Amino acid sequence: MRYRDCAGAERRLLAALRGCGRRPEVAAAARLLSAGGEHAALWLAAGLAGAAADRERRGPWLRATALIGAAHLASMGVKRVVRRPRPGPEEFAPLVRTAGRHSFPSSHAASAAAAAVAFTALRPAGRRPTVAAAAAMCLSRLVAGVHYPTDVAAGALLGATTAALGRDWLRGTARV
Repeated sequence: MRYRDCAGAERRLLAALRGCGRRPEVAAAARLLSAGGEHAALWLAAGLAGAAADRERRGPWLRATALIGAAHLASMGVKRVVRRPRPGPEEFAPLVRTAGRHSFPSSHAASAAAAAVAFTALRPAGRRPTVAAAAAMCLSRLVAGVHYPTDVAAGALLGATTAALGRDWLRGTARV
């Protein structure tokens, strides 16, 4: 498959998902998720809430929160290097404003995937709702028309990898 074919497929997928945002309830959900995911706020707040509520495992919750922050910061660093522009507003009118003009990788996806990996390591019973919320966050960026699918995939991979690499530290079993 040639690059042009892949780029065309990516644009068609983005157009289809962005088209879902024409439904008012879908657009509202995408806007809400986008706002909550800005600067990883939702996930950082959830980690701090976990630390406050689960006193016995406060340390691991705080380390999970730090891993989410690290994934978000890593994605921002990669954005500054890659500098891929966001989808053009003339082609995919965005539903939300963005904090920056660079698209690759999605920082929303990075923090969401990091949260899914870190939080489910701490609370395996919460796996389904956590993973569903992270997936919804990732999809919201496509519905909102502010990322290409590869931006979201790369962000999710970066976030999941960051949290997975910190899993021993998260559990307090890392060797120094």
